[in-house]
Amino acid sequence: MKPVVHFSQLRLIISSVAILAQVYLFLRIRQVIRASQSLKSHKSMLIGAVGLTIAALFTINAFILSRPIPWVDPPAVADVIIFYFPAVWSFGSIFSALLLLLVQLLKVLGRVAVRCGRGPDRQEAATSVNLPRRRFLQAGVSGLAAAPLILSGYGAAYASKVYEVRQLSLPFGRTLRVVQLTDIHAGVYMSRAQIRRYAQQVAALKPDLFVLTGDYISNSMKFLPDCVEEMARVRARYGTFATMGNHERWYGQQGAILAMFRQHRITFLLNAHRVIQTHQGPVAVAGIDDLRAGYPDLPGALQGLDSAIPTILLSHRPEIFPLAASYGIPLTLSGHYHGGQIKLGLPGLNLSLIQLLTPYPEGLYRIEDSHLYVSRGVGTTFTPIRLNARPEVTLIQLT
Repeated sequence: MKPVVHFSQLRLIISSVAILAQVYLFLRIRQVIRASQSLKSHKSMLIGAVGLTIAALFTINAFILSRPIPWVDPPAVADVIIFYFPAVWSFGSIFSALLLLLVQLLKVLGRVAVRCGRGPDRQEAATSVNLPRRRFLQAGVSGLAAAPLILSGYGAAYASKVYEVRQLSLPFGRTLRVVQLTDIHAGVYMSRAQIRRYAQQVAALKPDLFVLTGDYISNSMKFLPDCVEEMARVRARYGTFATMGNHERWYGQQGAILAMFRQHRITFLLNAHRVIQTHQGPVAVAGIDDLRAGYPDLPGALQGLDSAIPTILLSHRPEIFPLAASYGIPLTLSGHYHGGQIKLGLPGLNLSLIQLLTPYPEGLYRIEDSHLYVSRGVGTTFTPIRLNARPEVTLIQLT
């Protein structure tokens, strides 16, 4: 199954919708200010202030997304004002604009229905001014428009930091307790204190094997040392293994990344494998480069490996799974998509834009005797908001 759209196309669509949302909200607010009877003076000044505020919030967020901001652990006040507030506005404003547009469209359709299907007397009654009712409806529309902003604030301040430990059991031929952490995205939206909390959680799970499946940084190498130092606090029985993510390829330097992990005694698998000896026999851990931003080579990663040794494959993106299954690899661990990060929850159904990009957004998949698990990860990208896609530390009991 091929993606319906490419990531670059999706990003262009979202960016265009976001810009149009800012323009639409400004025009609606300007309309309200001009129609207000209580604001008899300084209307032009207030409209200008609103326009500047909207432009500033959107521009600041766009700049943060497009340029590395190597500010490690900024003060809490700066963190909220400079980073989180513009991000919450930029995301929430899209849905506020869509809701207001929908309400406006329904009003237009209602007026058309009245004019087409009712007599003159009913039309006159329907269009007569009822100030209390109008104010009530305006208050309701205002509350409806504010709801996405409130929900976005919740997603940034609370939901993105309340993680779960996801546990599952899979057949493997060896008894191993494996903990996976992925998509940390150390940066202005993932502080060292937060990373340490995840490292402490992993250590508390007492893993035999600790694996990291990429995207340790958000958009600057400045944050990598803190991330790797915190991950090195975990002492797994058979060691810690890591592989490359697309953000390391976009914003990092391979030599510096490998040196950093080597310095902290974390085995970095870049189209390579290692065999570990367990009390039940050998187990192989293989890792490949990012499928799109890097130079993945699964045959090279498995070269010289006895096919009878059960293997865990680390791949940041999950689309390697059909090929991995064809090689008889029993378990592939991936991340990348954050479980959609923002999902619309409906009875028996969850929808996200990520489903347009991949057949493996999150969870467990199977091809014959091979399994793929795609973790939601713990960090965020493009926006610090998670909705209906909680951060995840994954514990896999292999048997």
